[in-house]
Amino acid sequence: MSYTFPVTRNPNPKPKPSANELVFGKQFTDHMFVMDYDEGQGWHDGKVVPYGDILISPASSVLHYAQMMFEGMKAYKTEDGRVLLFRPEMNARRLNRTNERICMPQMDEELFVAAVKATVHEDKDWVPDAPGTSLYIRPFIIADDPALGVKAAKHYRFMVILCPSGPYYAANRGKLSTTRIFVEDEYIRAAHGGTGYAKVGGNYAGSLRASQKAYECDCNDVLWLDAHEHKYIEEVGSSNAFFVIGDEVVTAPLAGTILPGITRDSVLTLLREWGVTANERKVSIDEVVAAAKEGALKEAFASGTAAVISPMGTLRYLGEEYVINNREVGALSQKIYDTITGIQTGKLPDTRGWTQEVH
Repeated sequence: MSYTFPVTRNPNPKPKPSANELVFGKQFTDHMFVMDYDEGQGWHDGKVVPYGDILISPASSVLHYAQMMFEGMKAYKTEDGRVLLFRPEMNARRLNRTNERICMPQMDEELFVAAVKATVHEDKDWVPDAPGTSLYIRPFIIADDPALGVKAAKHYRFMVILCPSGPYYAANRGKLSTTRIFVEDEYIRAAHGGTGYAKVGGNYAGSLRASQKAYECDCNDVLWLDAHEHKYIEEVGSSNAFFVIGDEVVTAPLAGTILPGITRDSVLTLLREWGVTANERKVSIDEVVAAAKEGALKEAFASGTAAVISPMGTLRYLGEEYVINNREVGALSQKIYDTITGIQTGKLPDTRGWTQEVH
């Protein structure tokens, strides 16, 4: 099905920041997408409008019961001026899995992708073209019934906002660099039967205390362990974790407690195409520590939309620090990063149909 949306252009466009002025999540483009959902009507009245504040009732259910979700994706500018999205249909599917978990309405995948494309199209000039830069896309849905009471809402708002983003590794001039990771052994991120696989705001609010502990130890992010035994590795922050132990690459299985990352899926696809042994299995922190001590832990990295690949150089666990690959970026991490970013920016051929152009 084909979707088109009315556009109200911003009469007061903002000056666009230069590449060296980009700060993630602080500068927003001139337009946004808004669409309503009502019981009996479904999703309706989608439109592109000038970016601006929204009115919301202080009794709105999202403010009291956190019935909301969001997605994260990017648009990239190629050397010949095209604008590409990376596997947007995967974001649409994940949105619907999240919506099902928290009793929000499903959305046609083509409608989601069309809304994203319409918003990006209107602000194509905001997609930066400097190396390592991109346009971050934040689709989200909030429950908007103006009434108290713990129940699924009947009215929802879907919105898409955009912000230009500089290189994730800005301090290293856009080149990959390793991170220090704090292994959290007290707090948990998710448990079986919970919302760990869903992209809901509450998951992130619940992670803030552990992140604070990590920063106090001069670490960049948190490595989460399972809720039951505090033993098996789950995720790094809001990214998926990979470990190269001997000749095997391992990552936690999708068992309902971790986010089914789109970059994760891309990494696994590439590794298997390259003939690398890549397994989704339970891996304990004890196994990783033992491998680090024995020199068998060759590399470790996280995968996600923001950084694509974030190599780990140090693990801090129970007061001890374990160095990975002499705190240097591993060859496999670099190859994966170069391949995915090459496809995203059109520098490498897309033989898998992973990109979609915004016309």
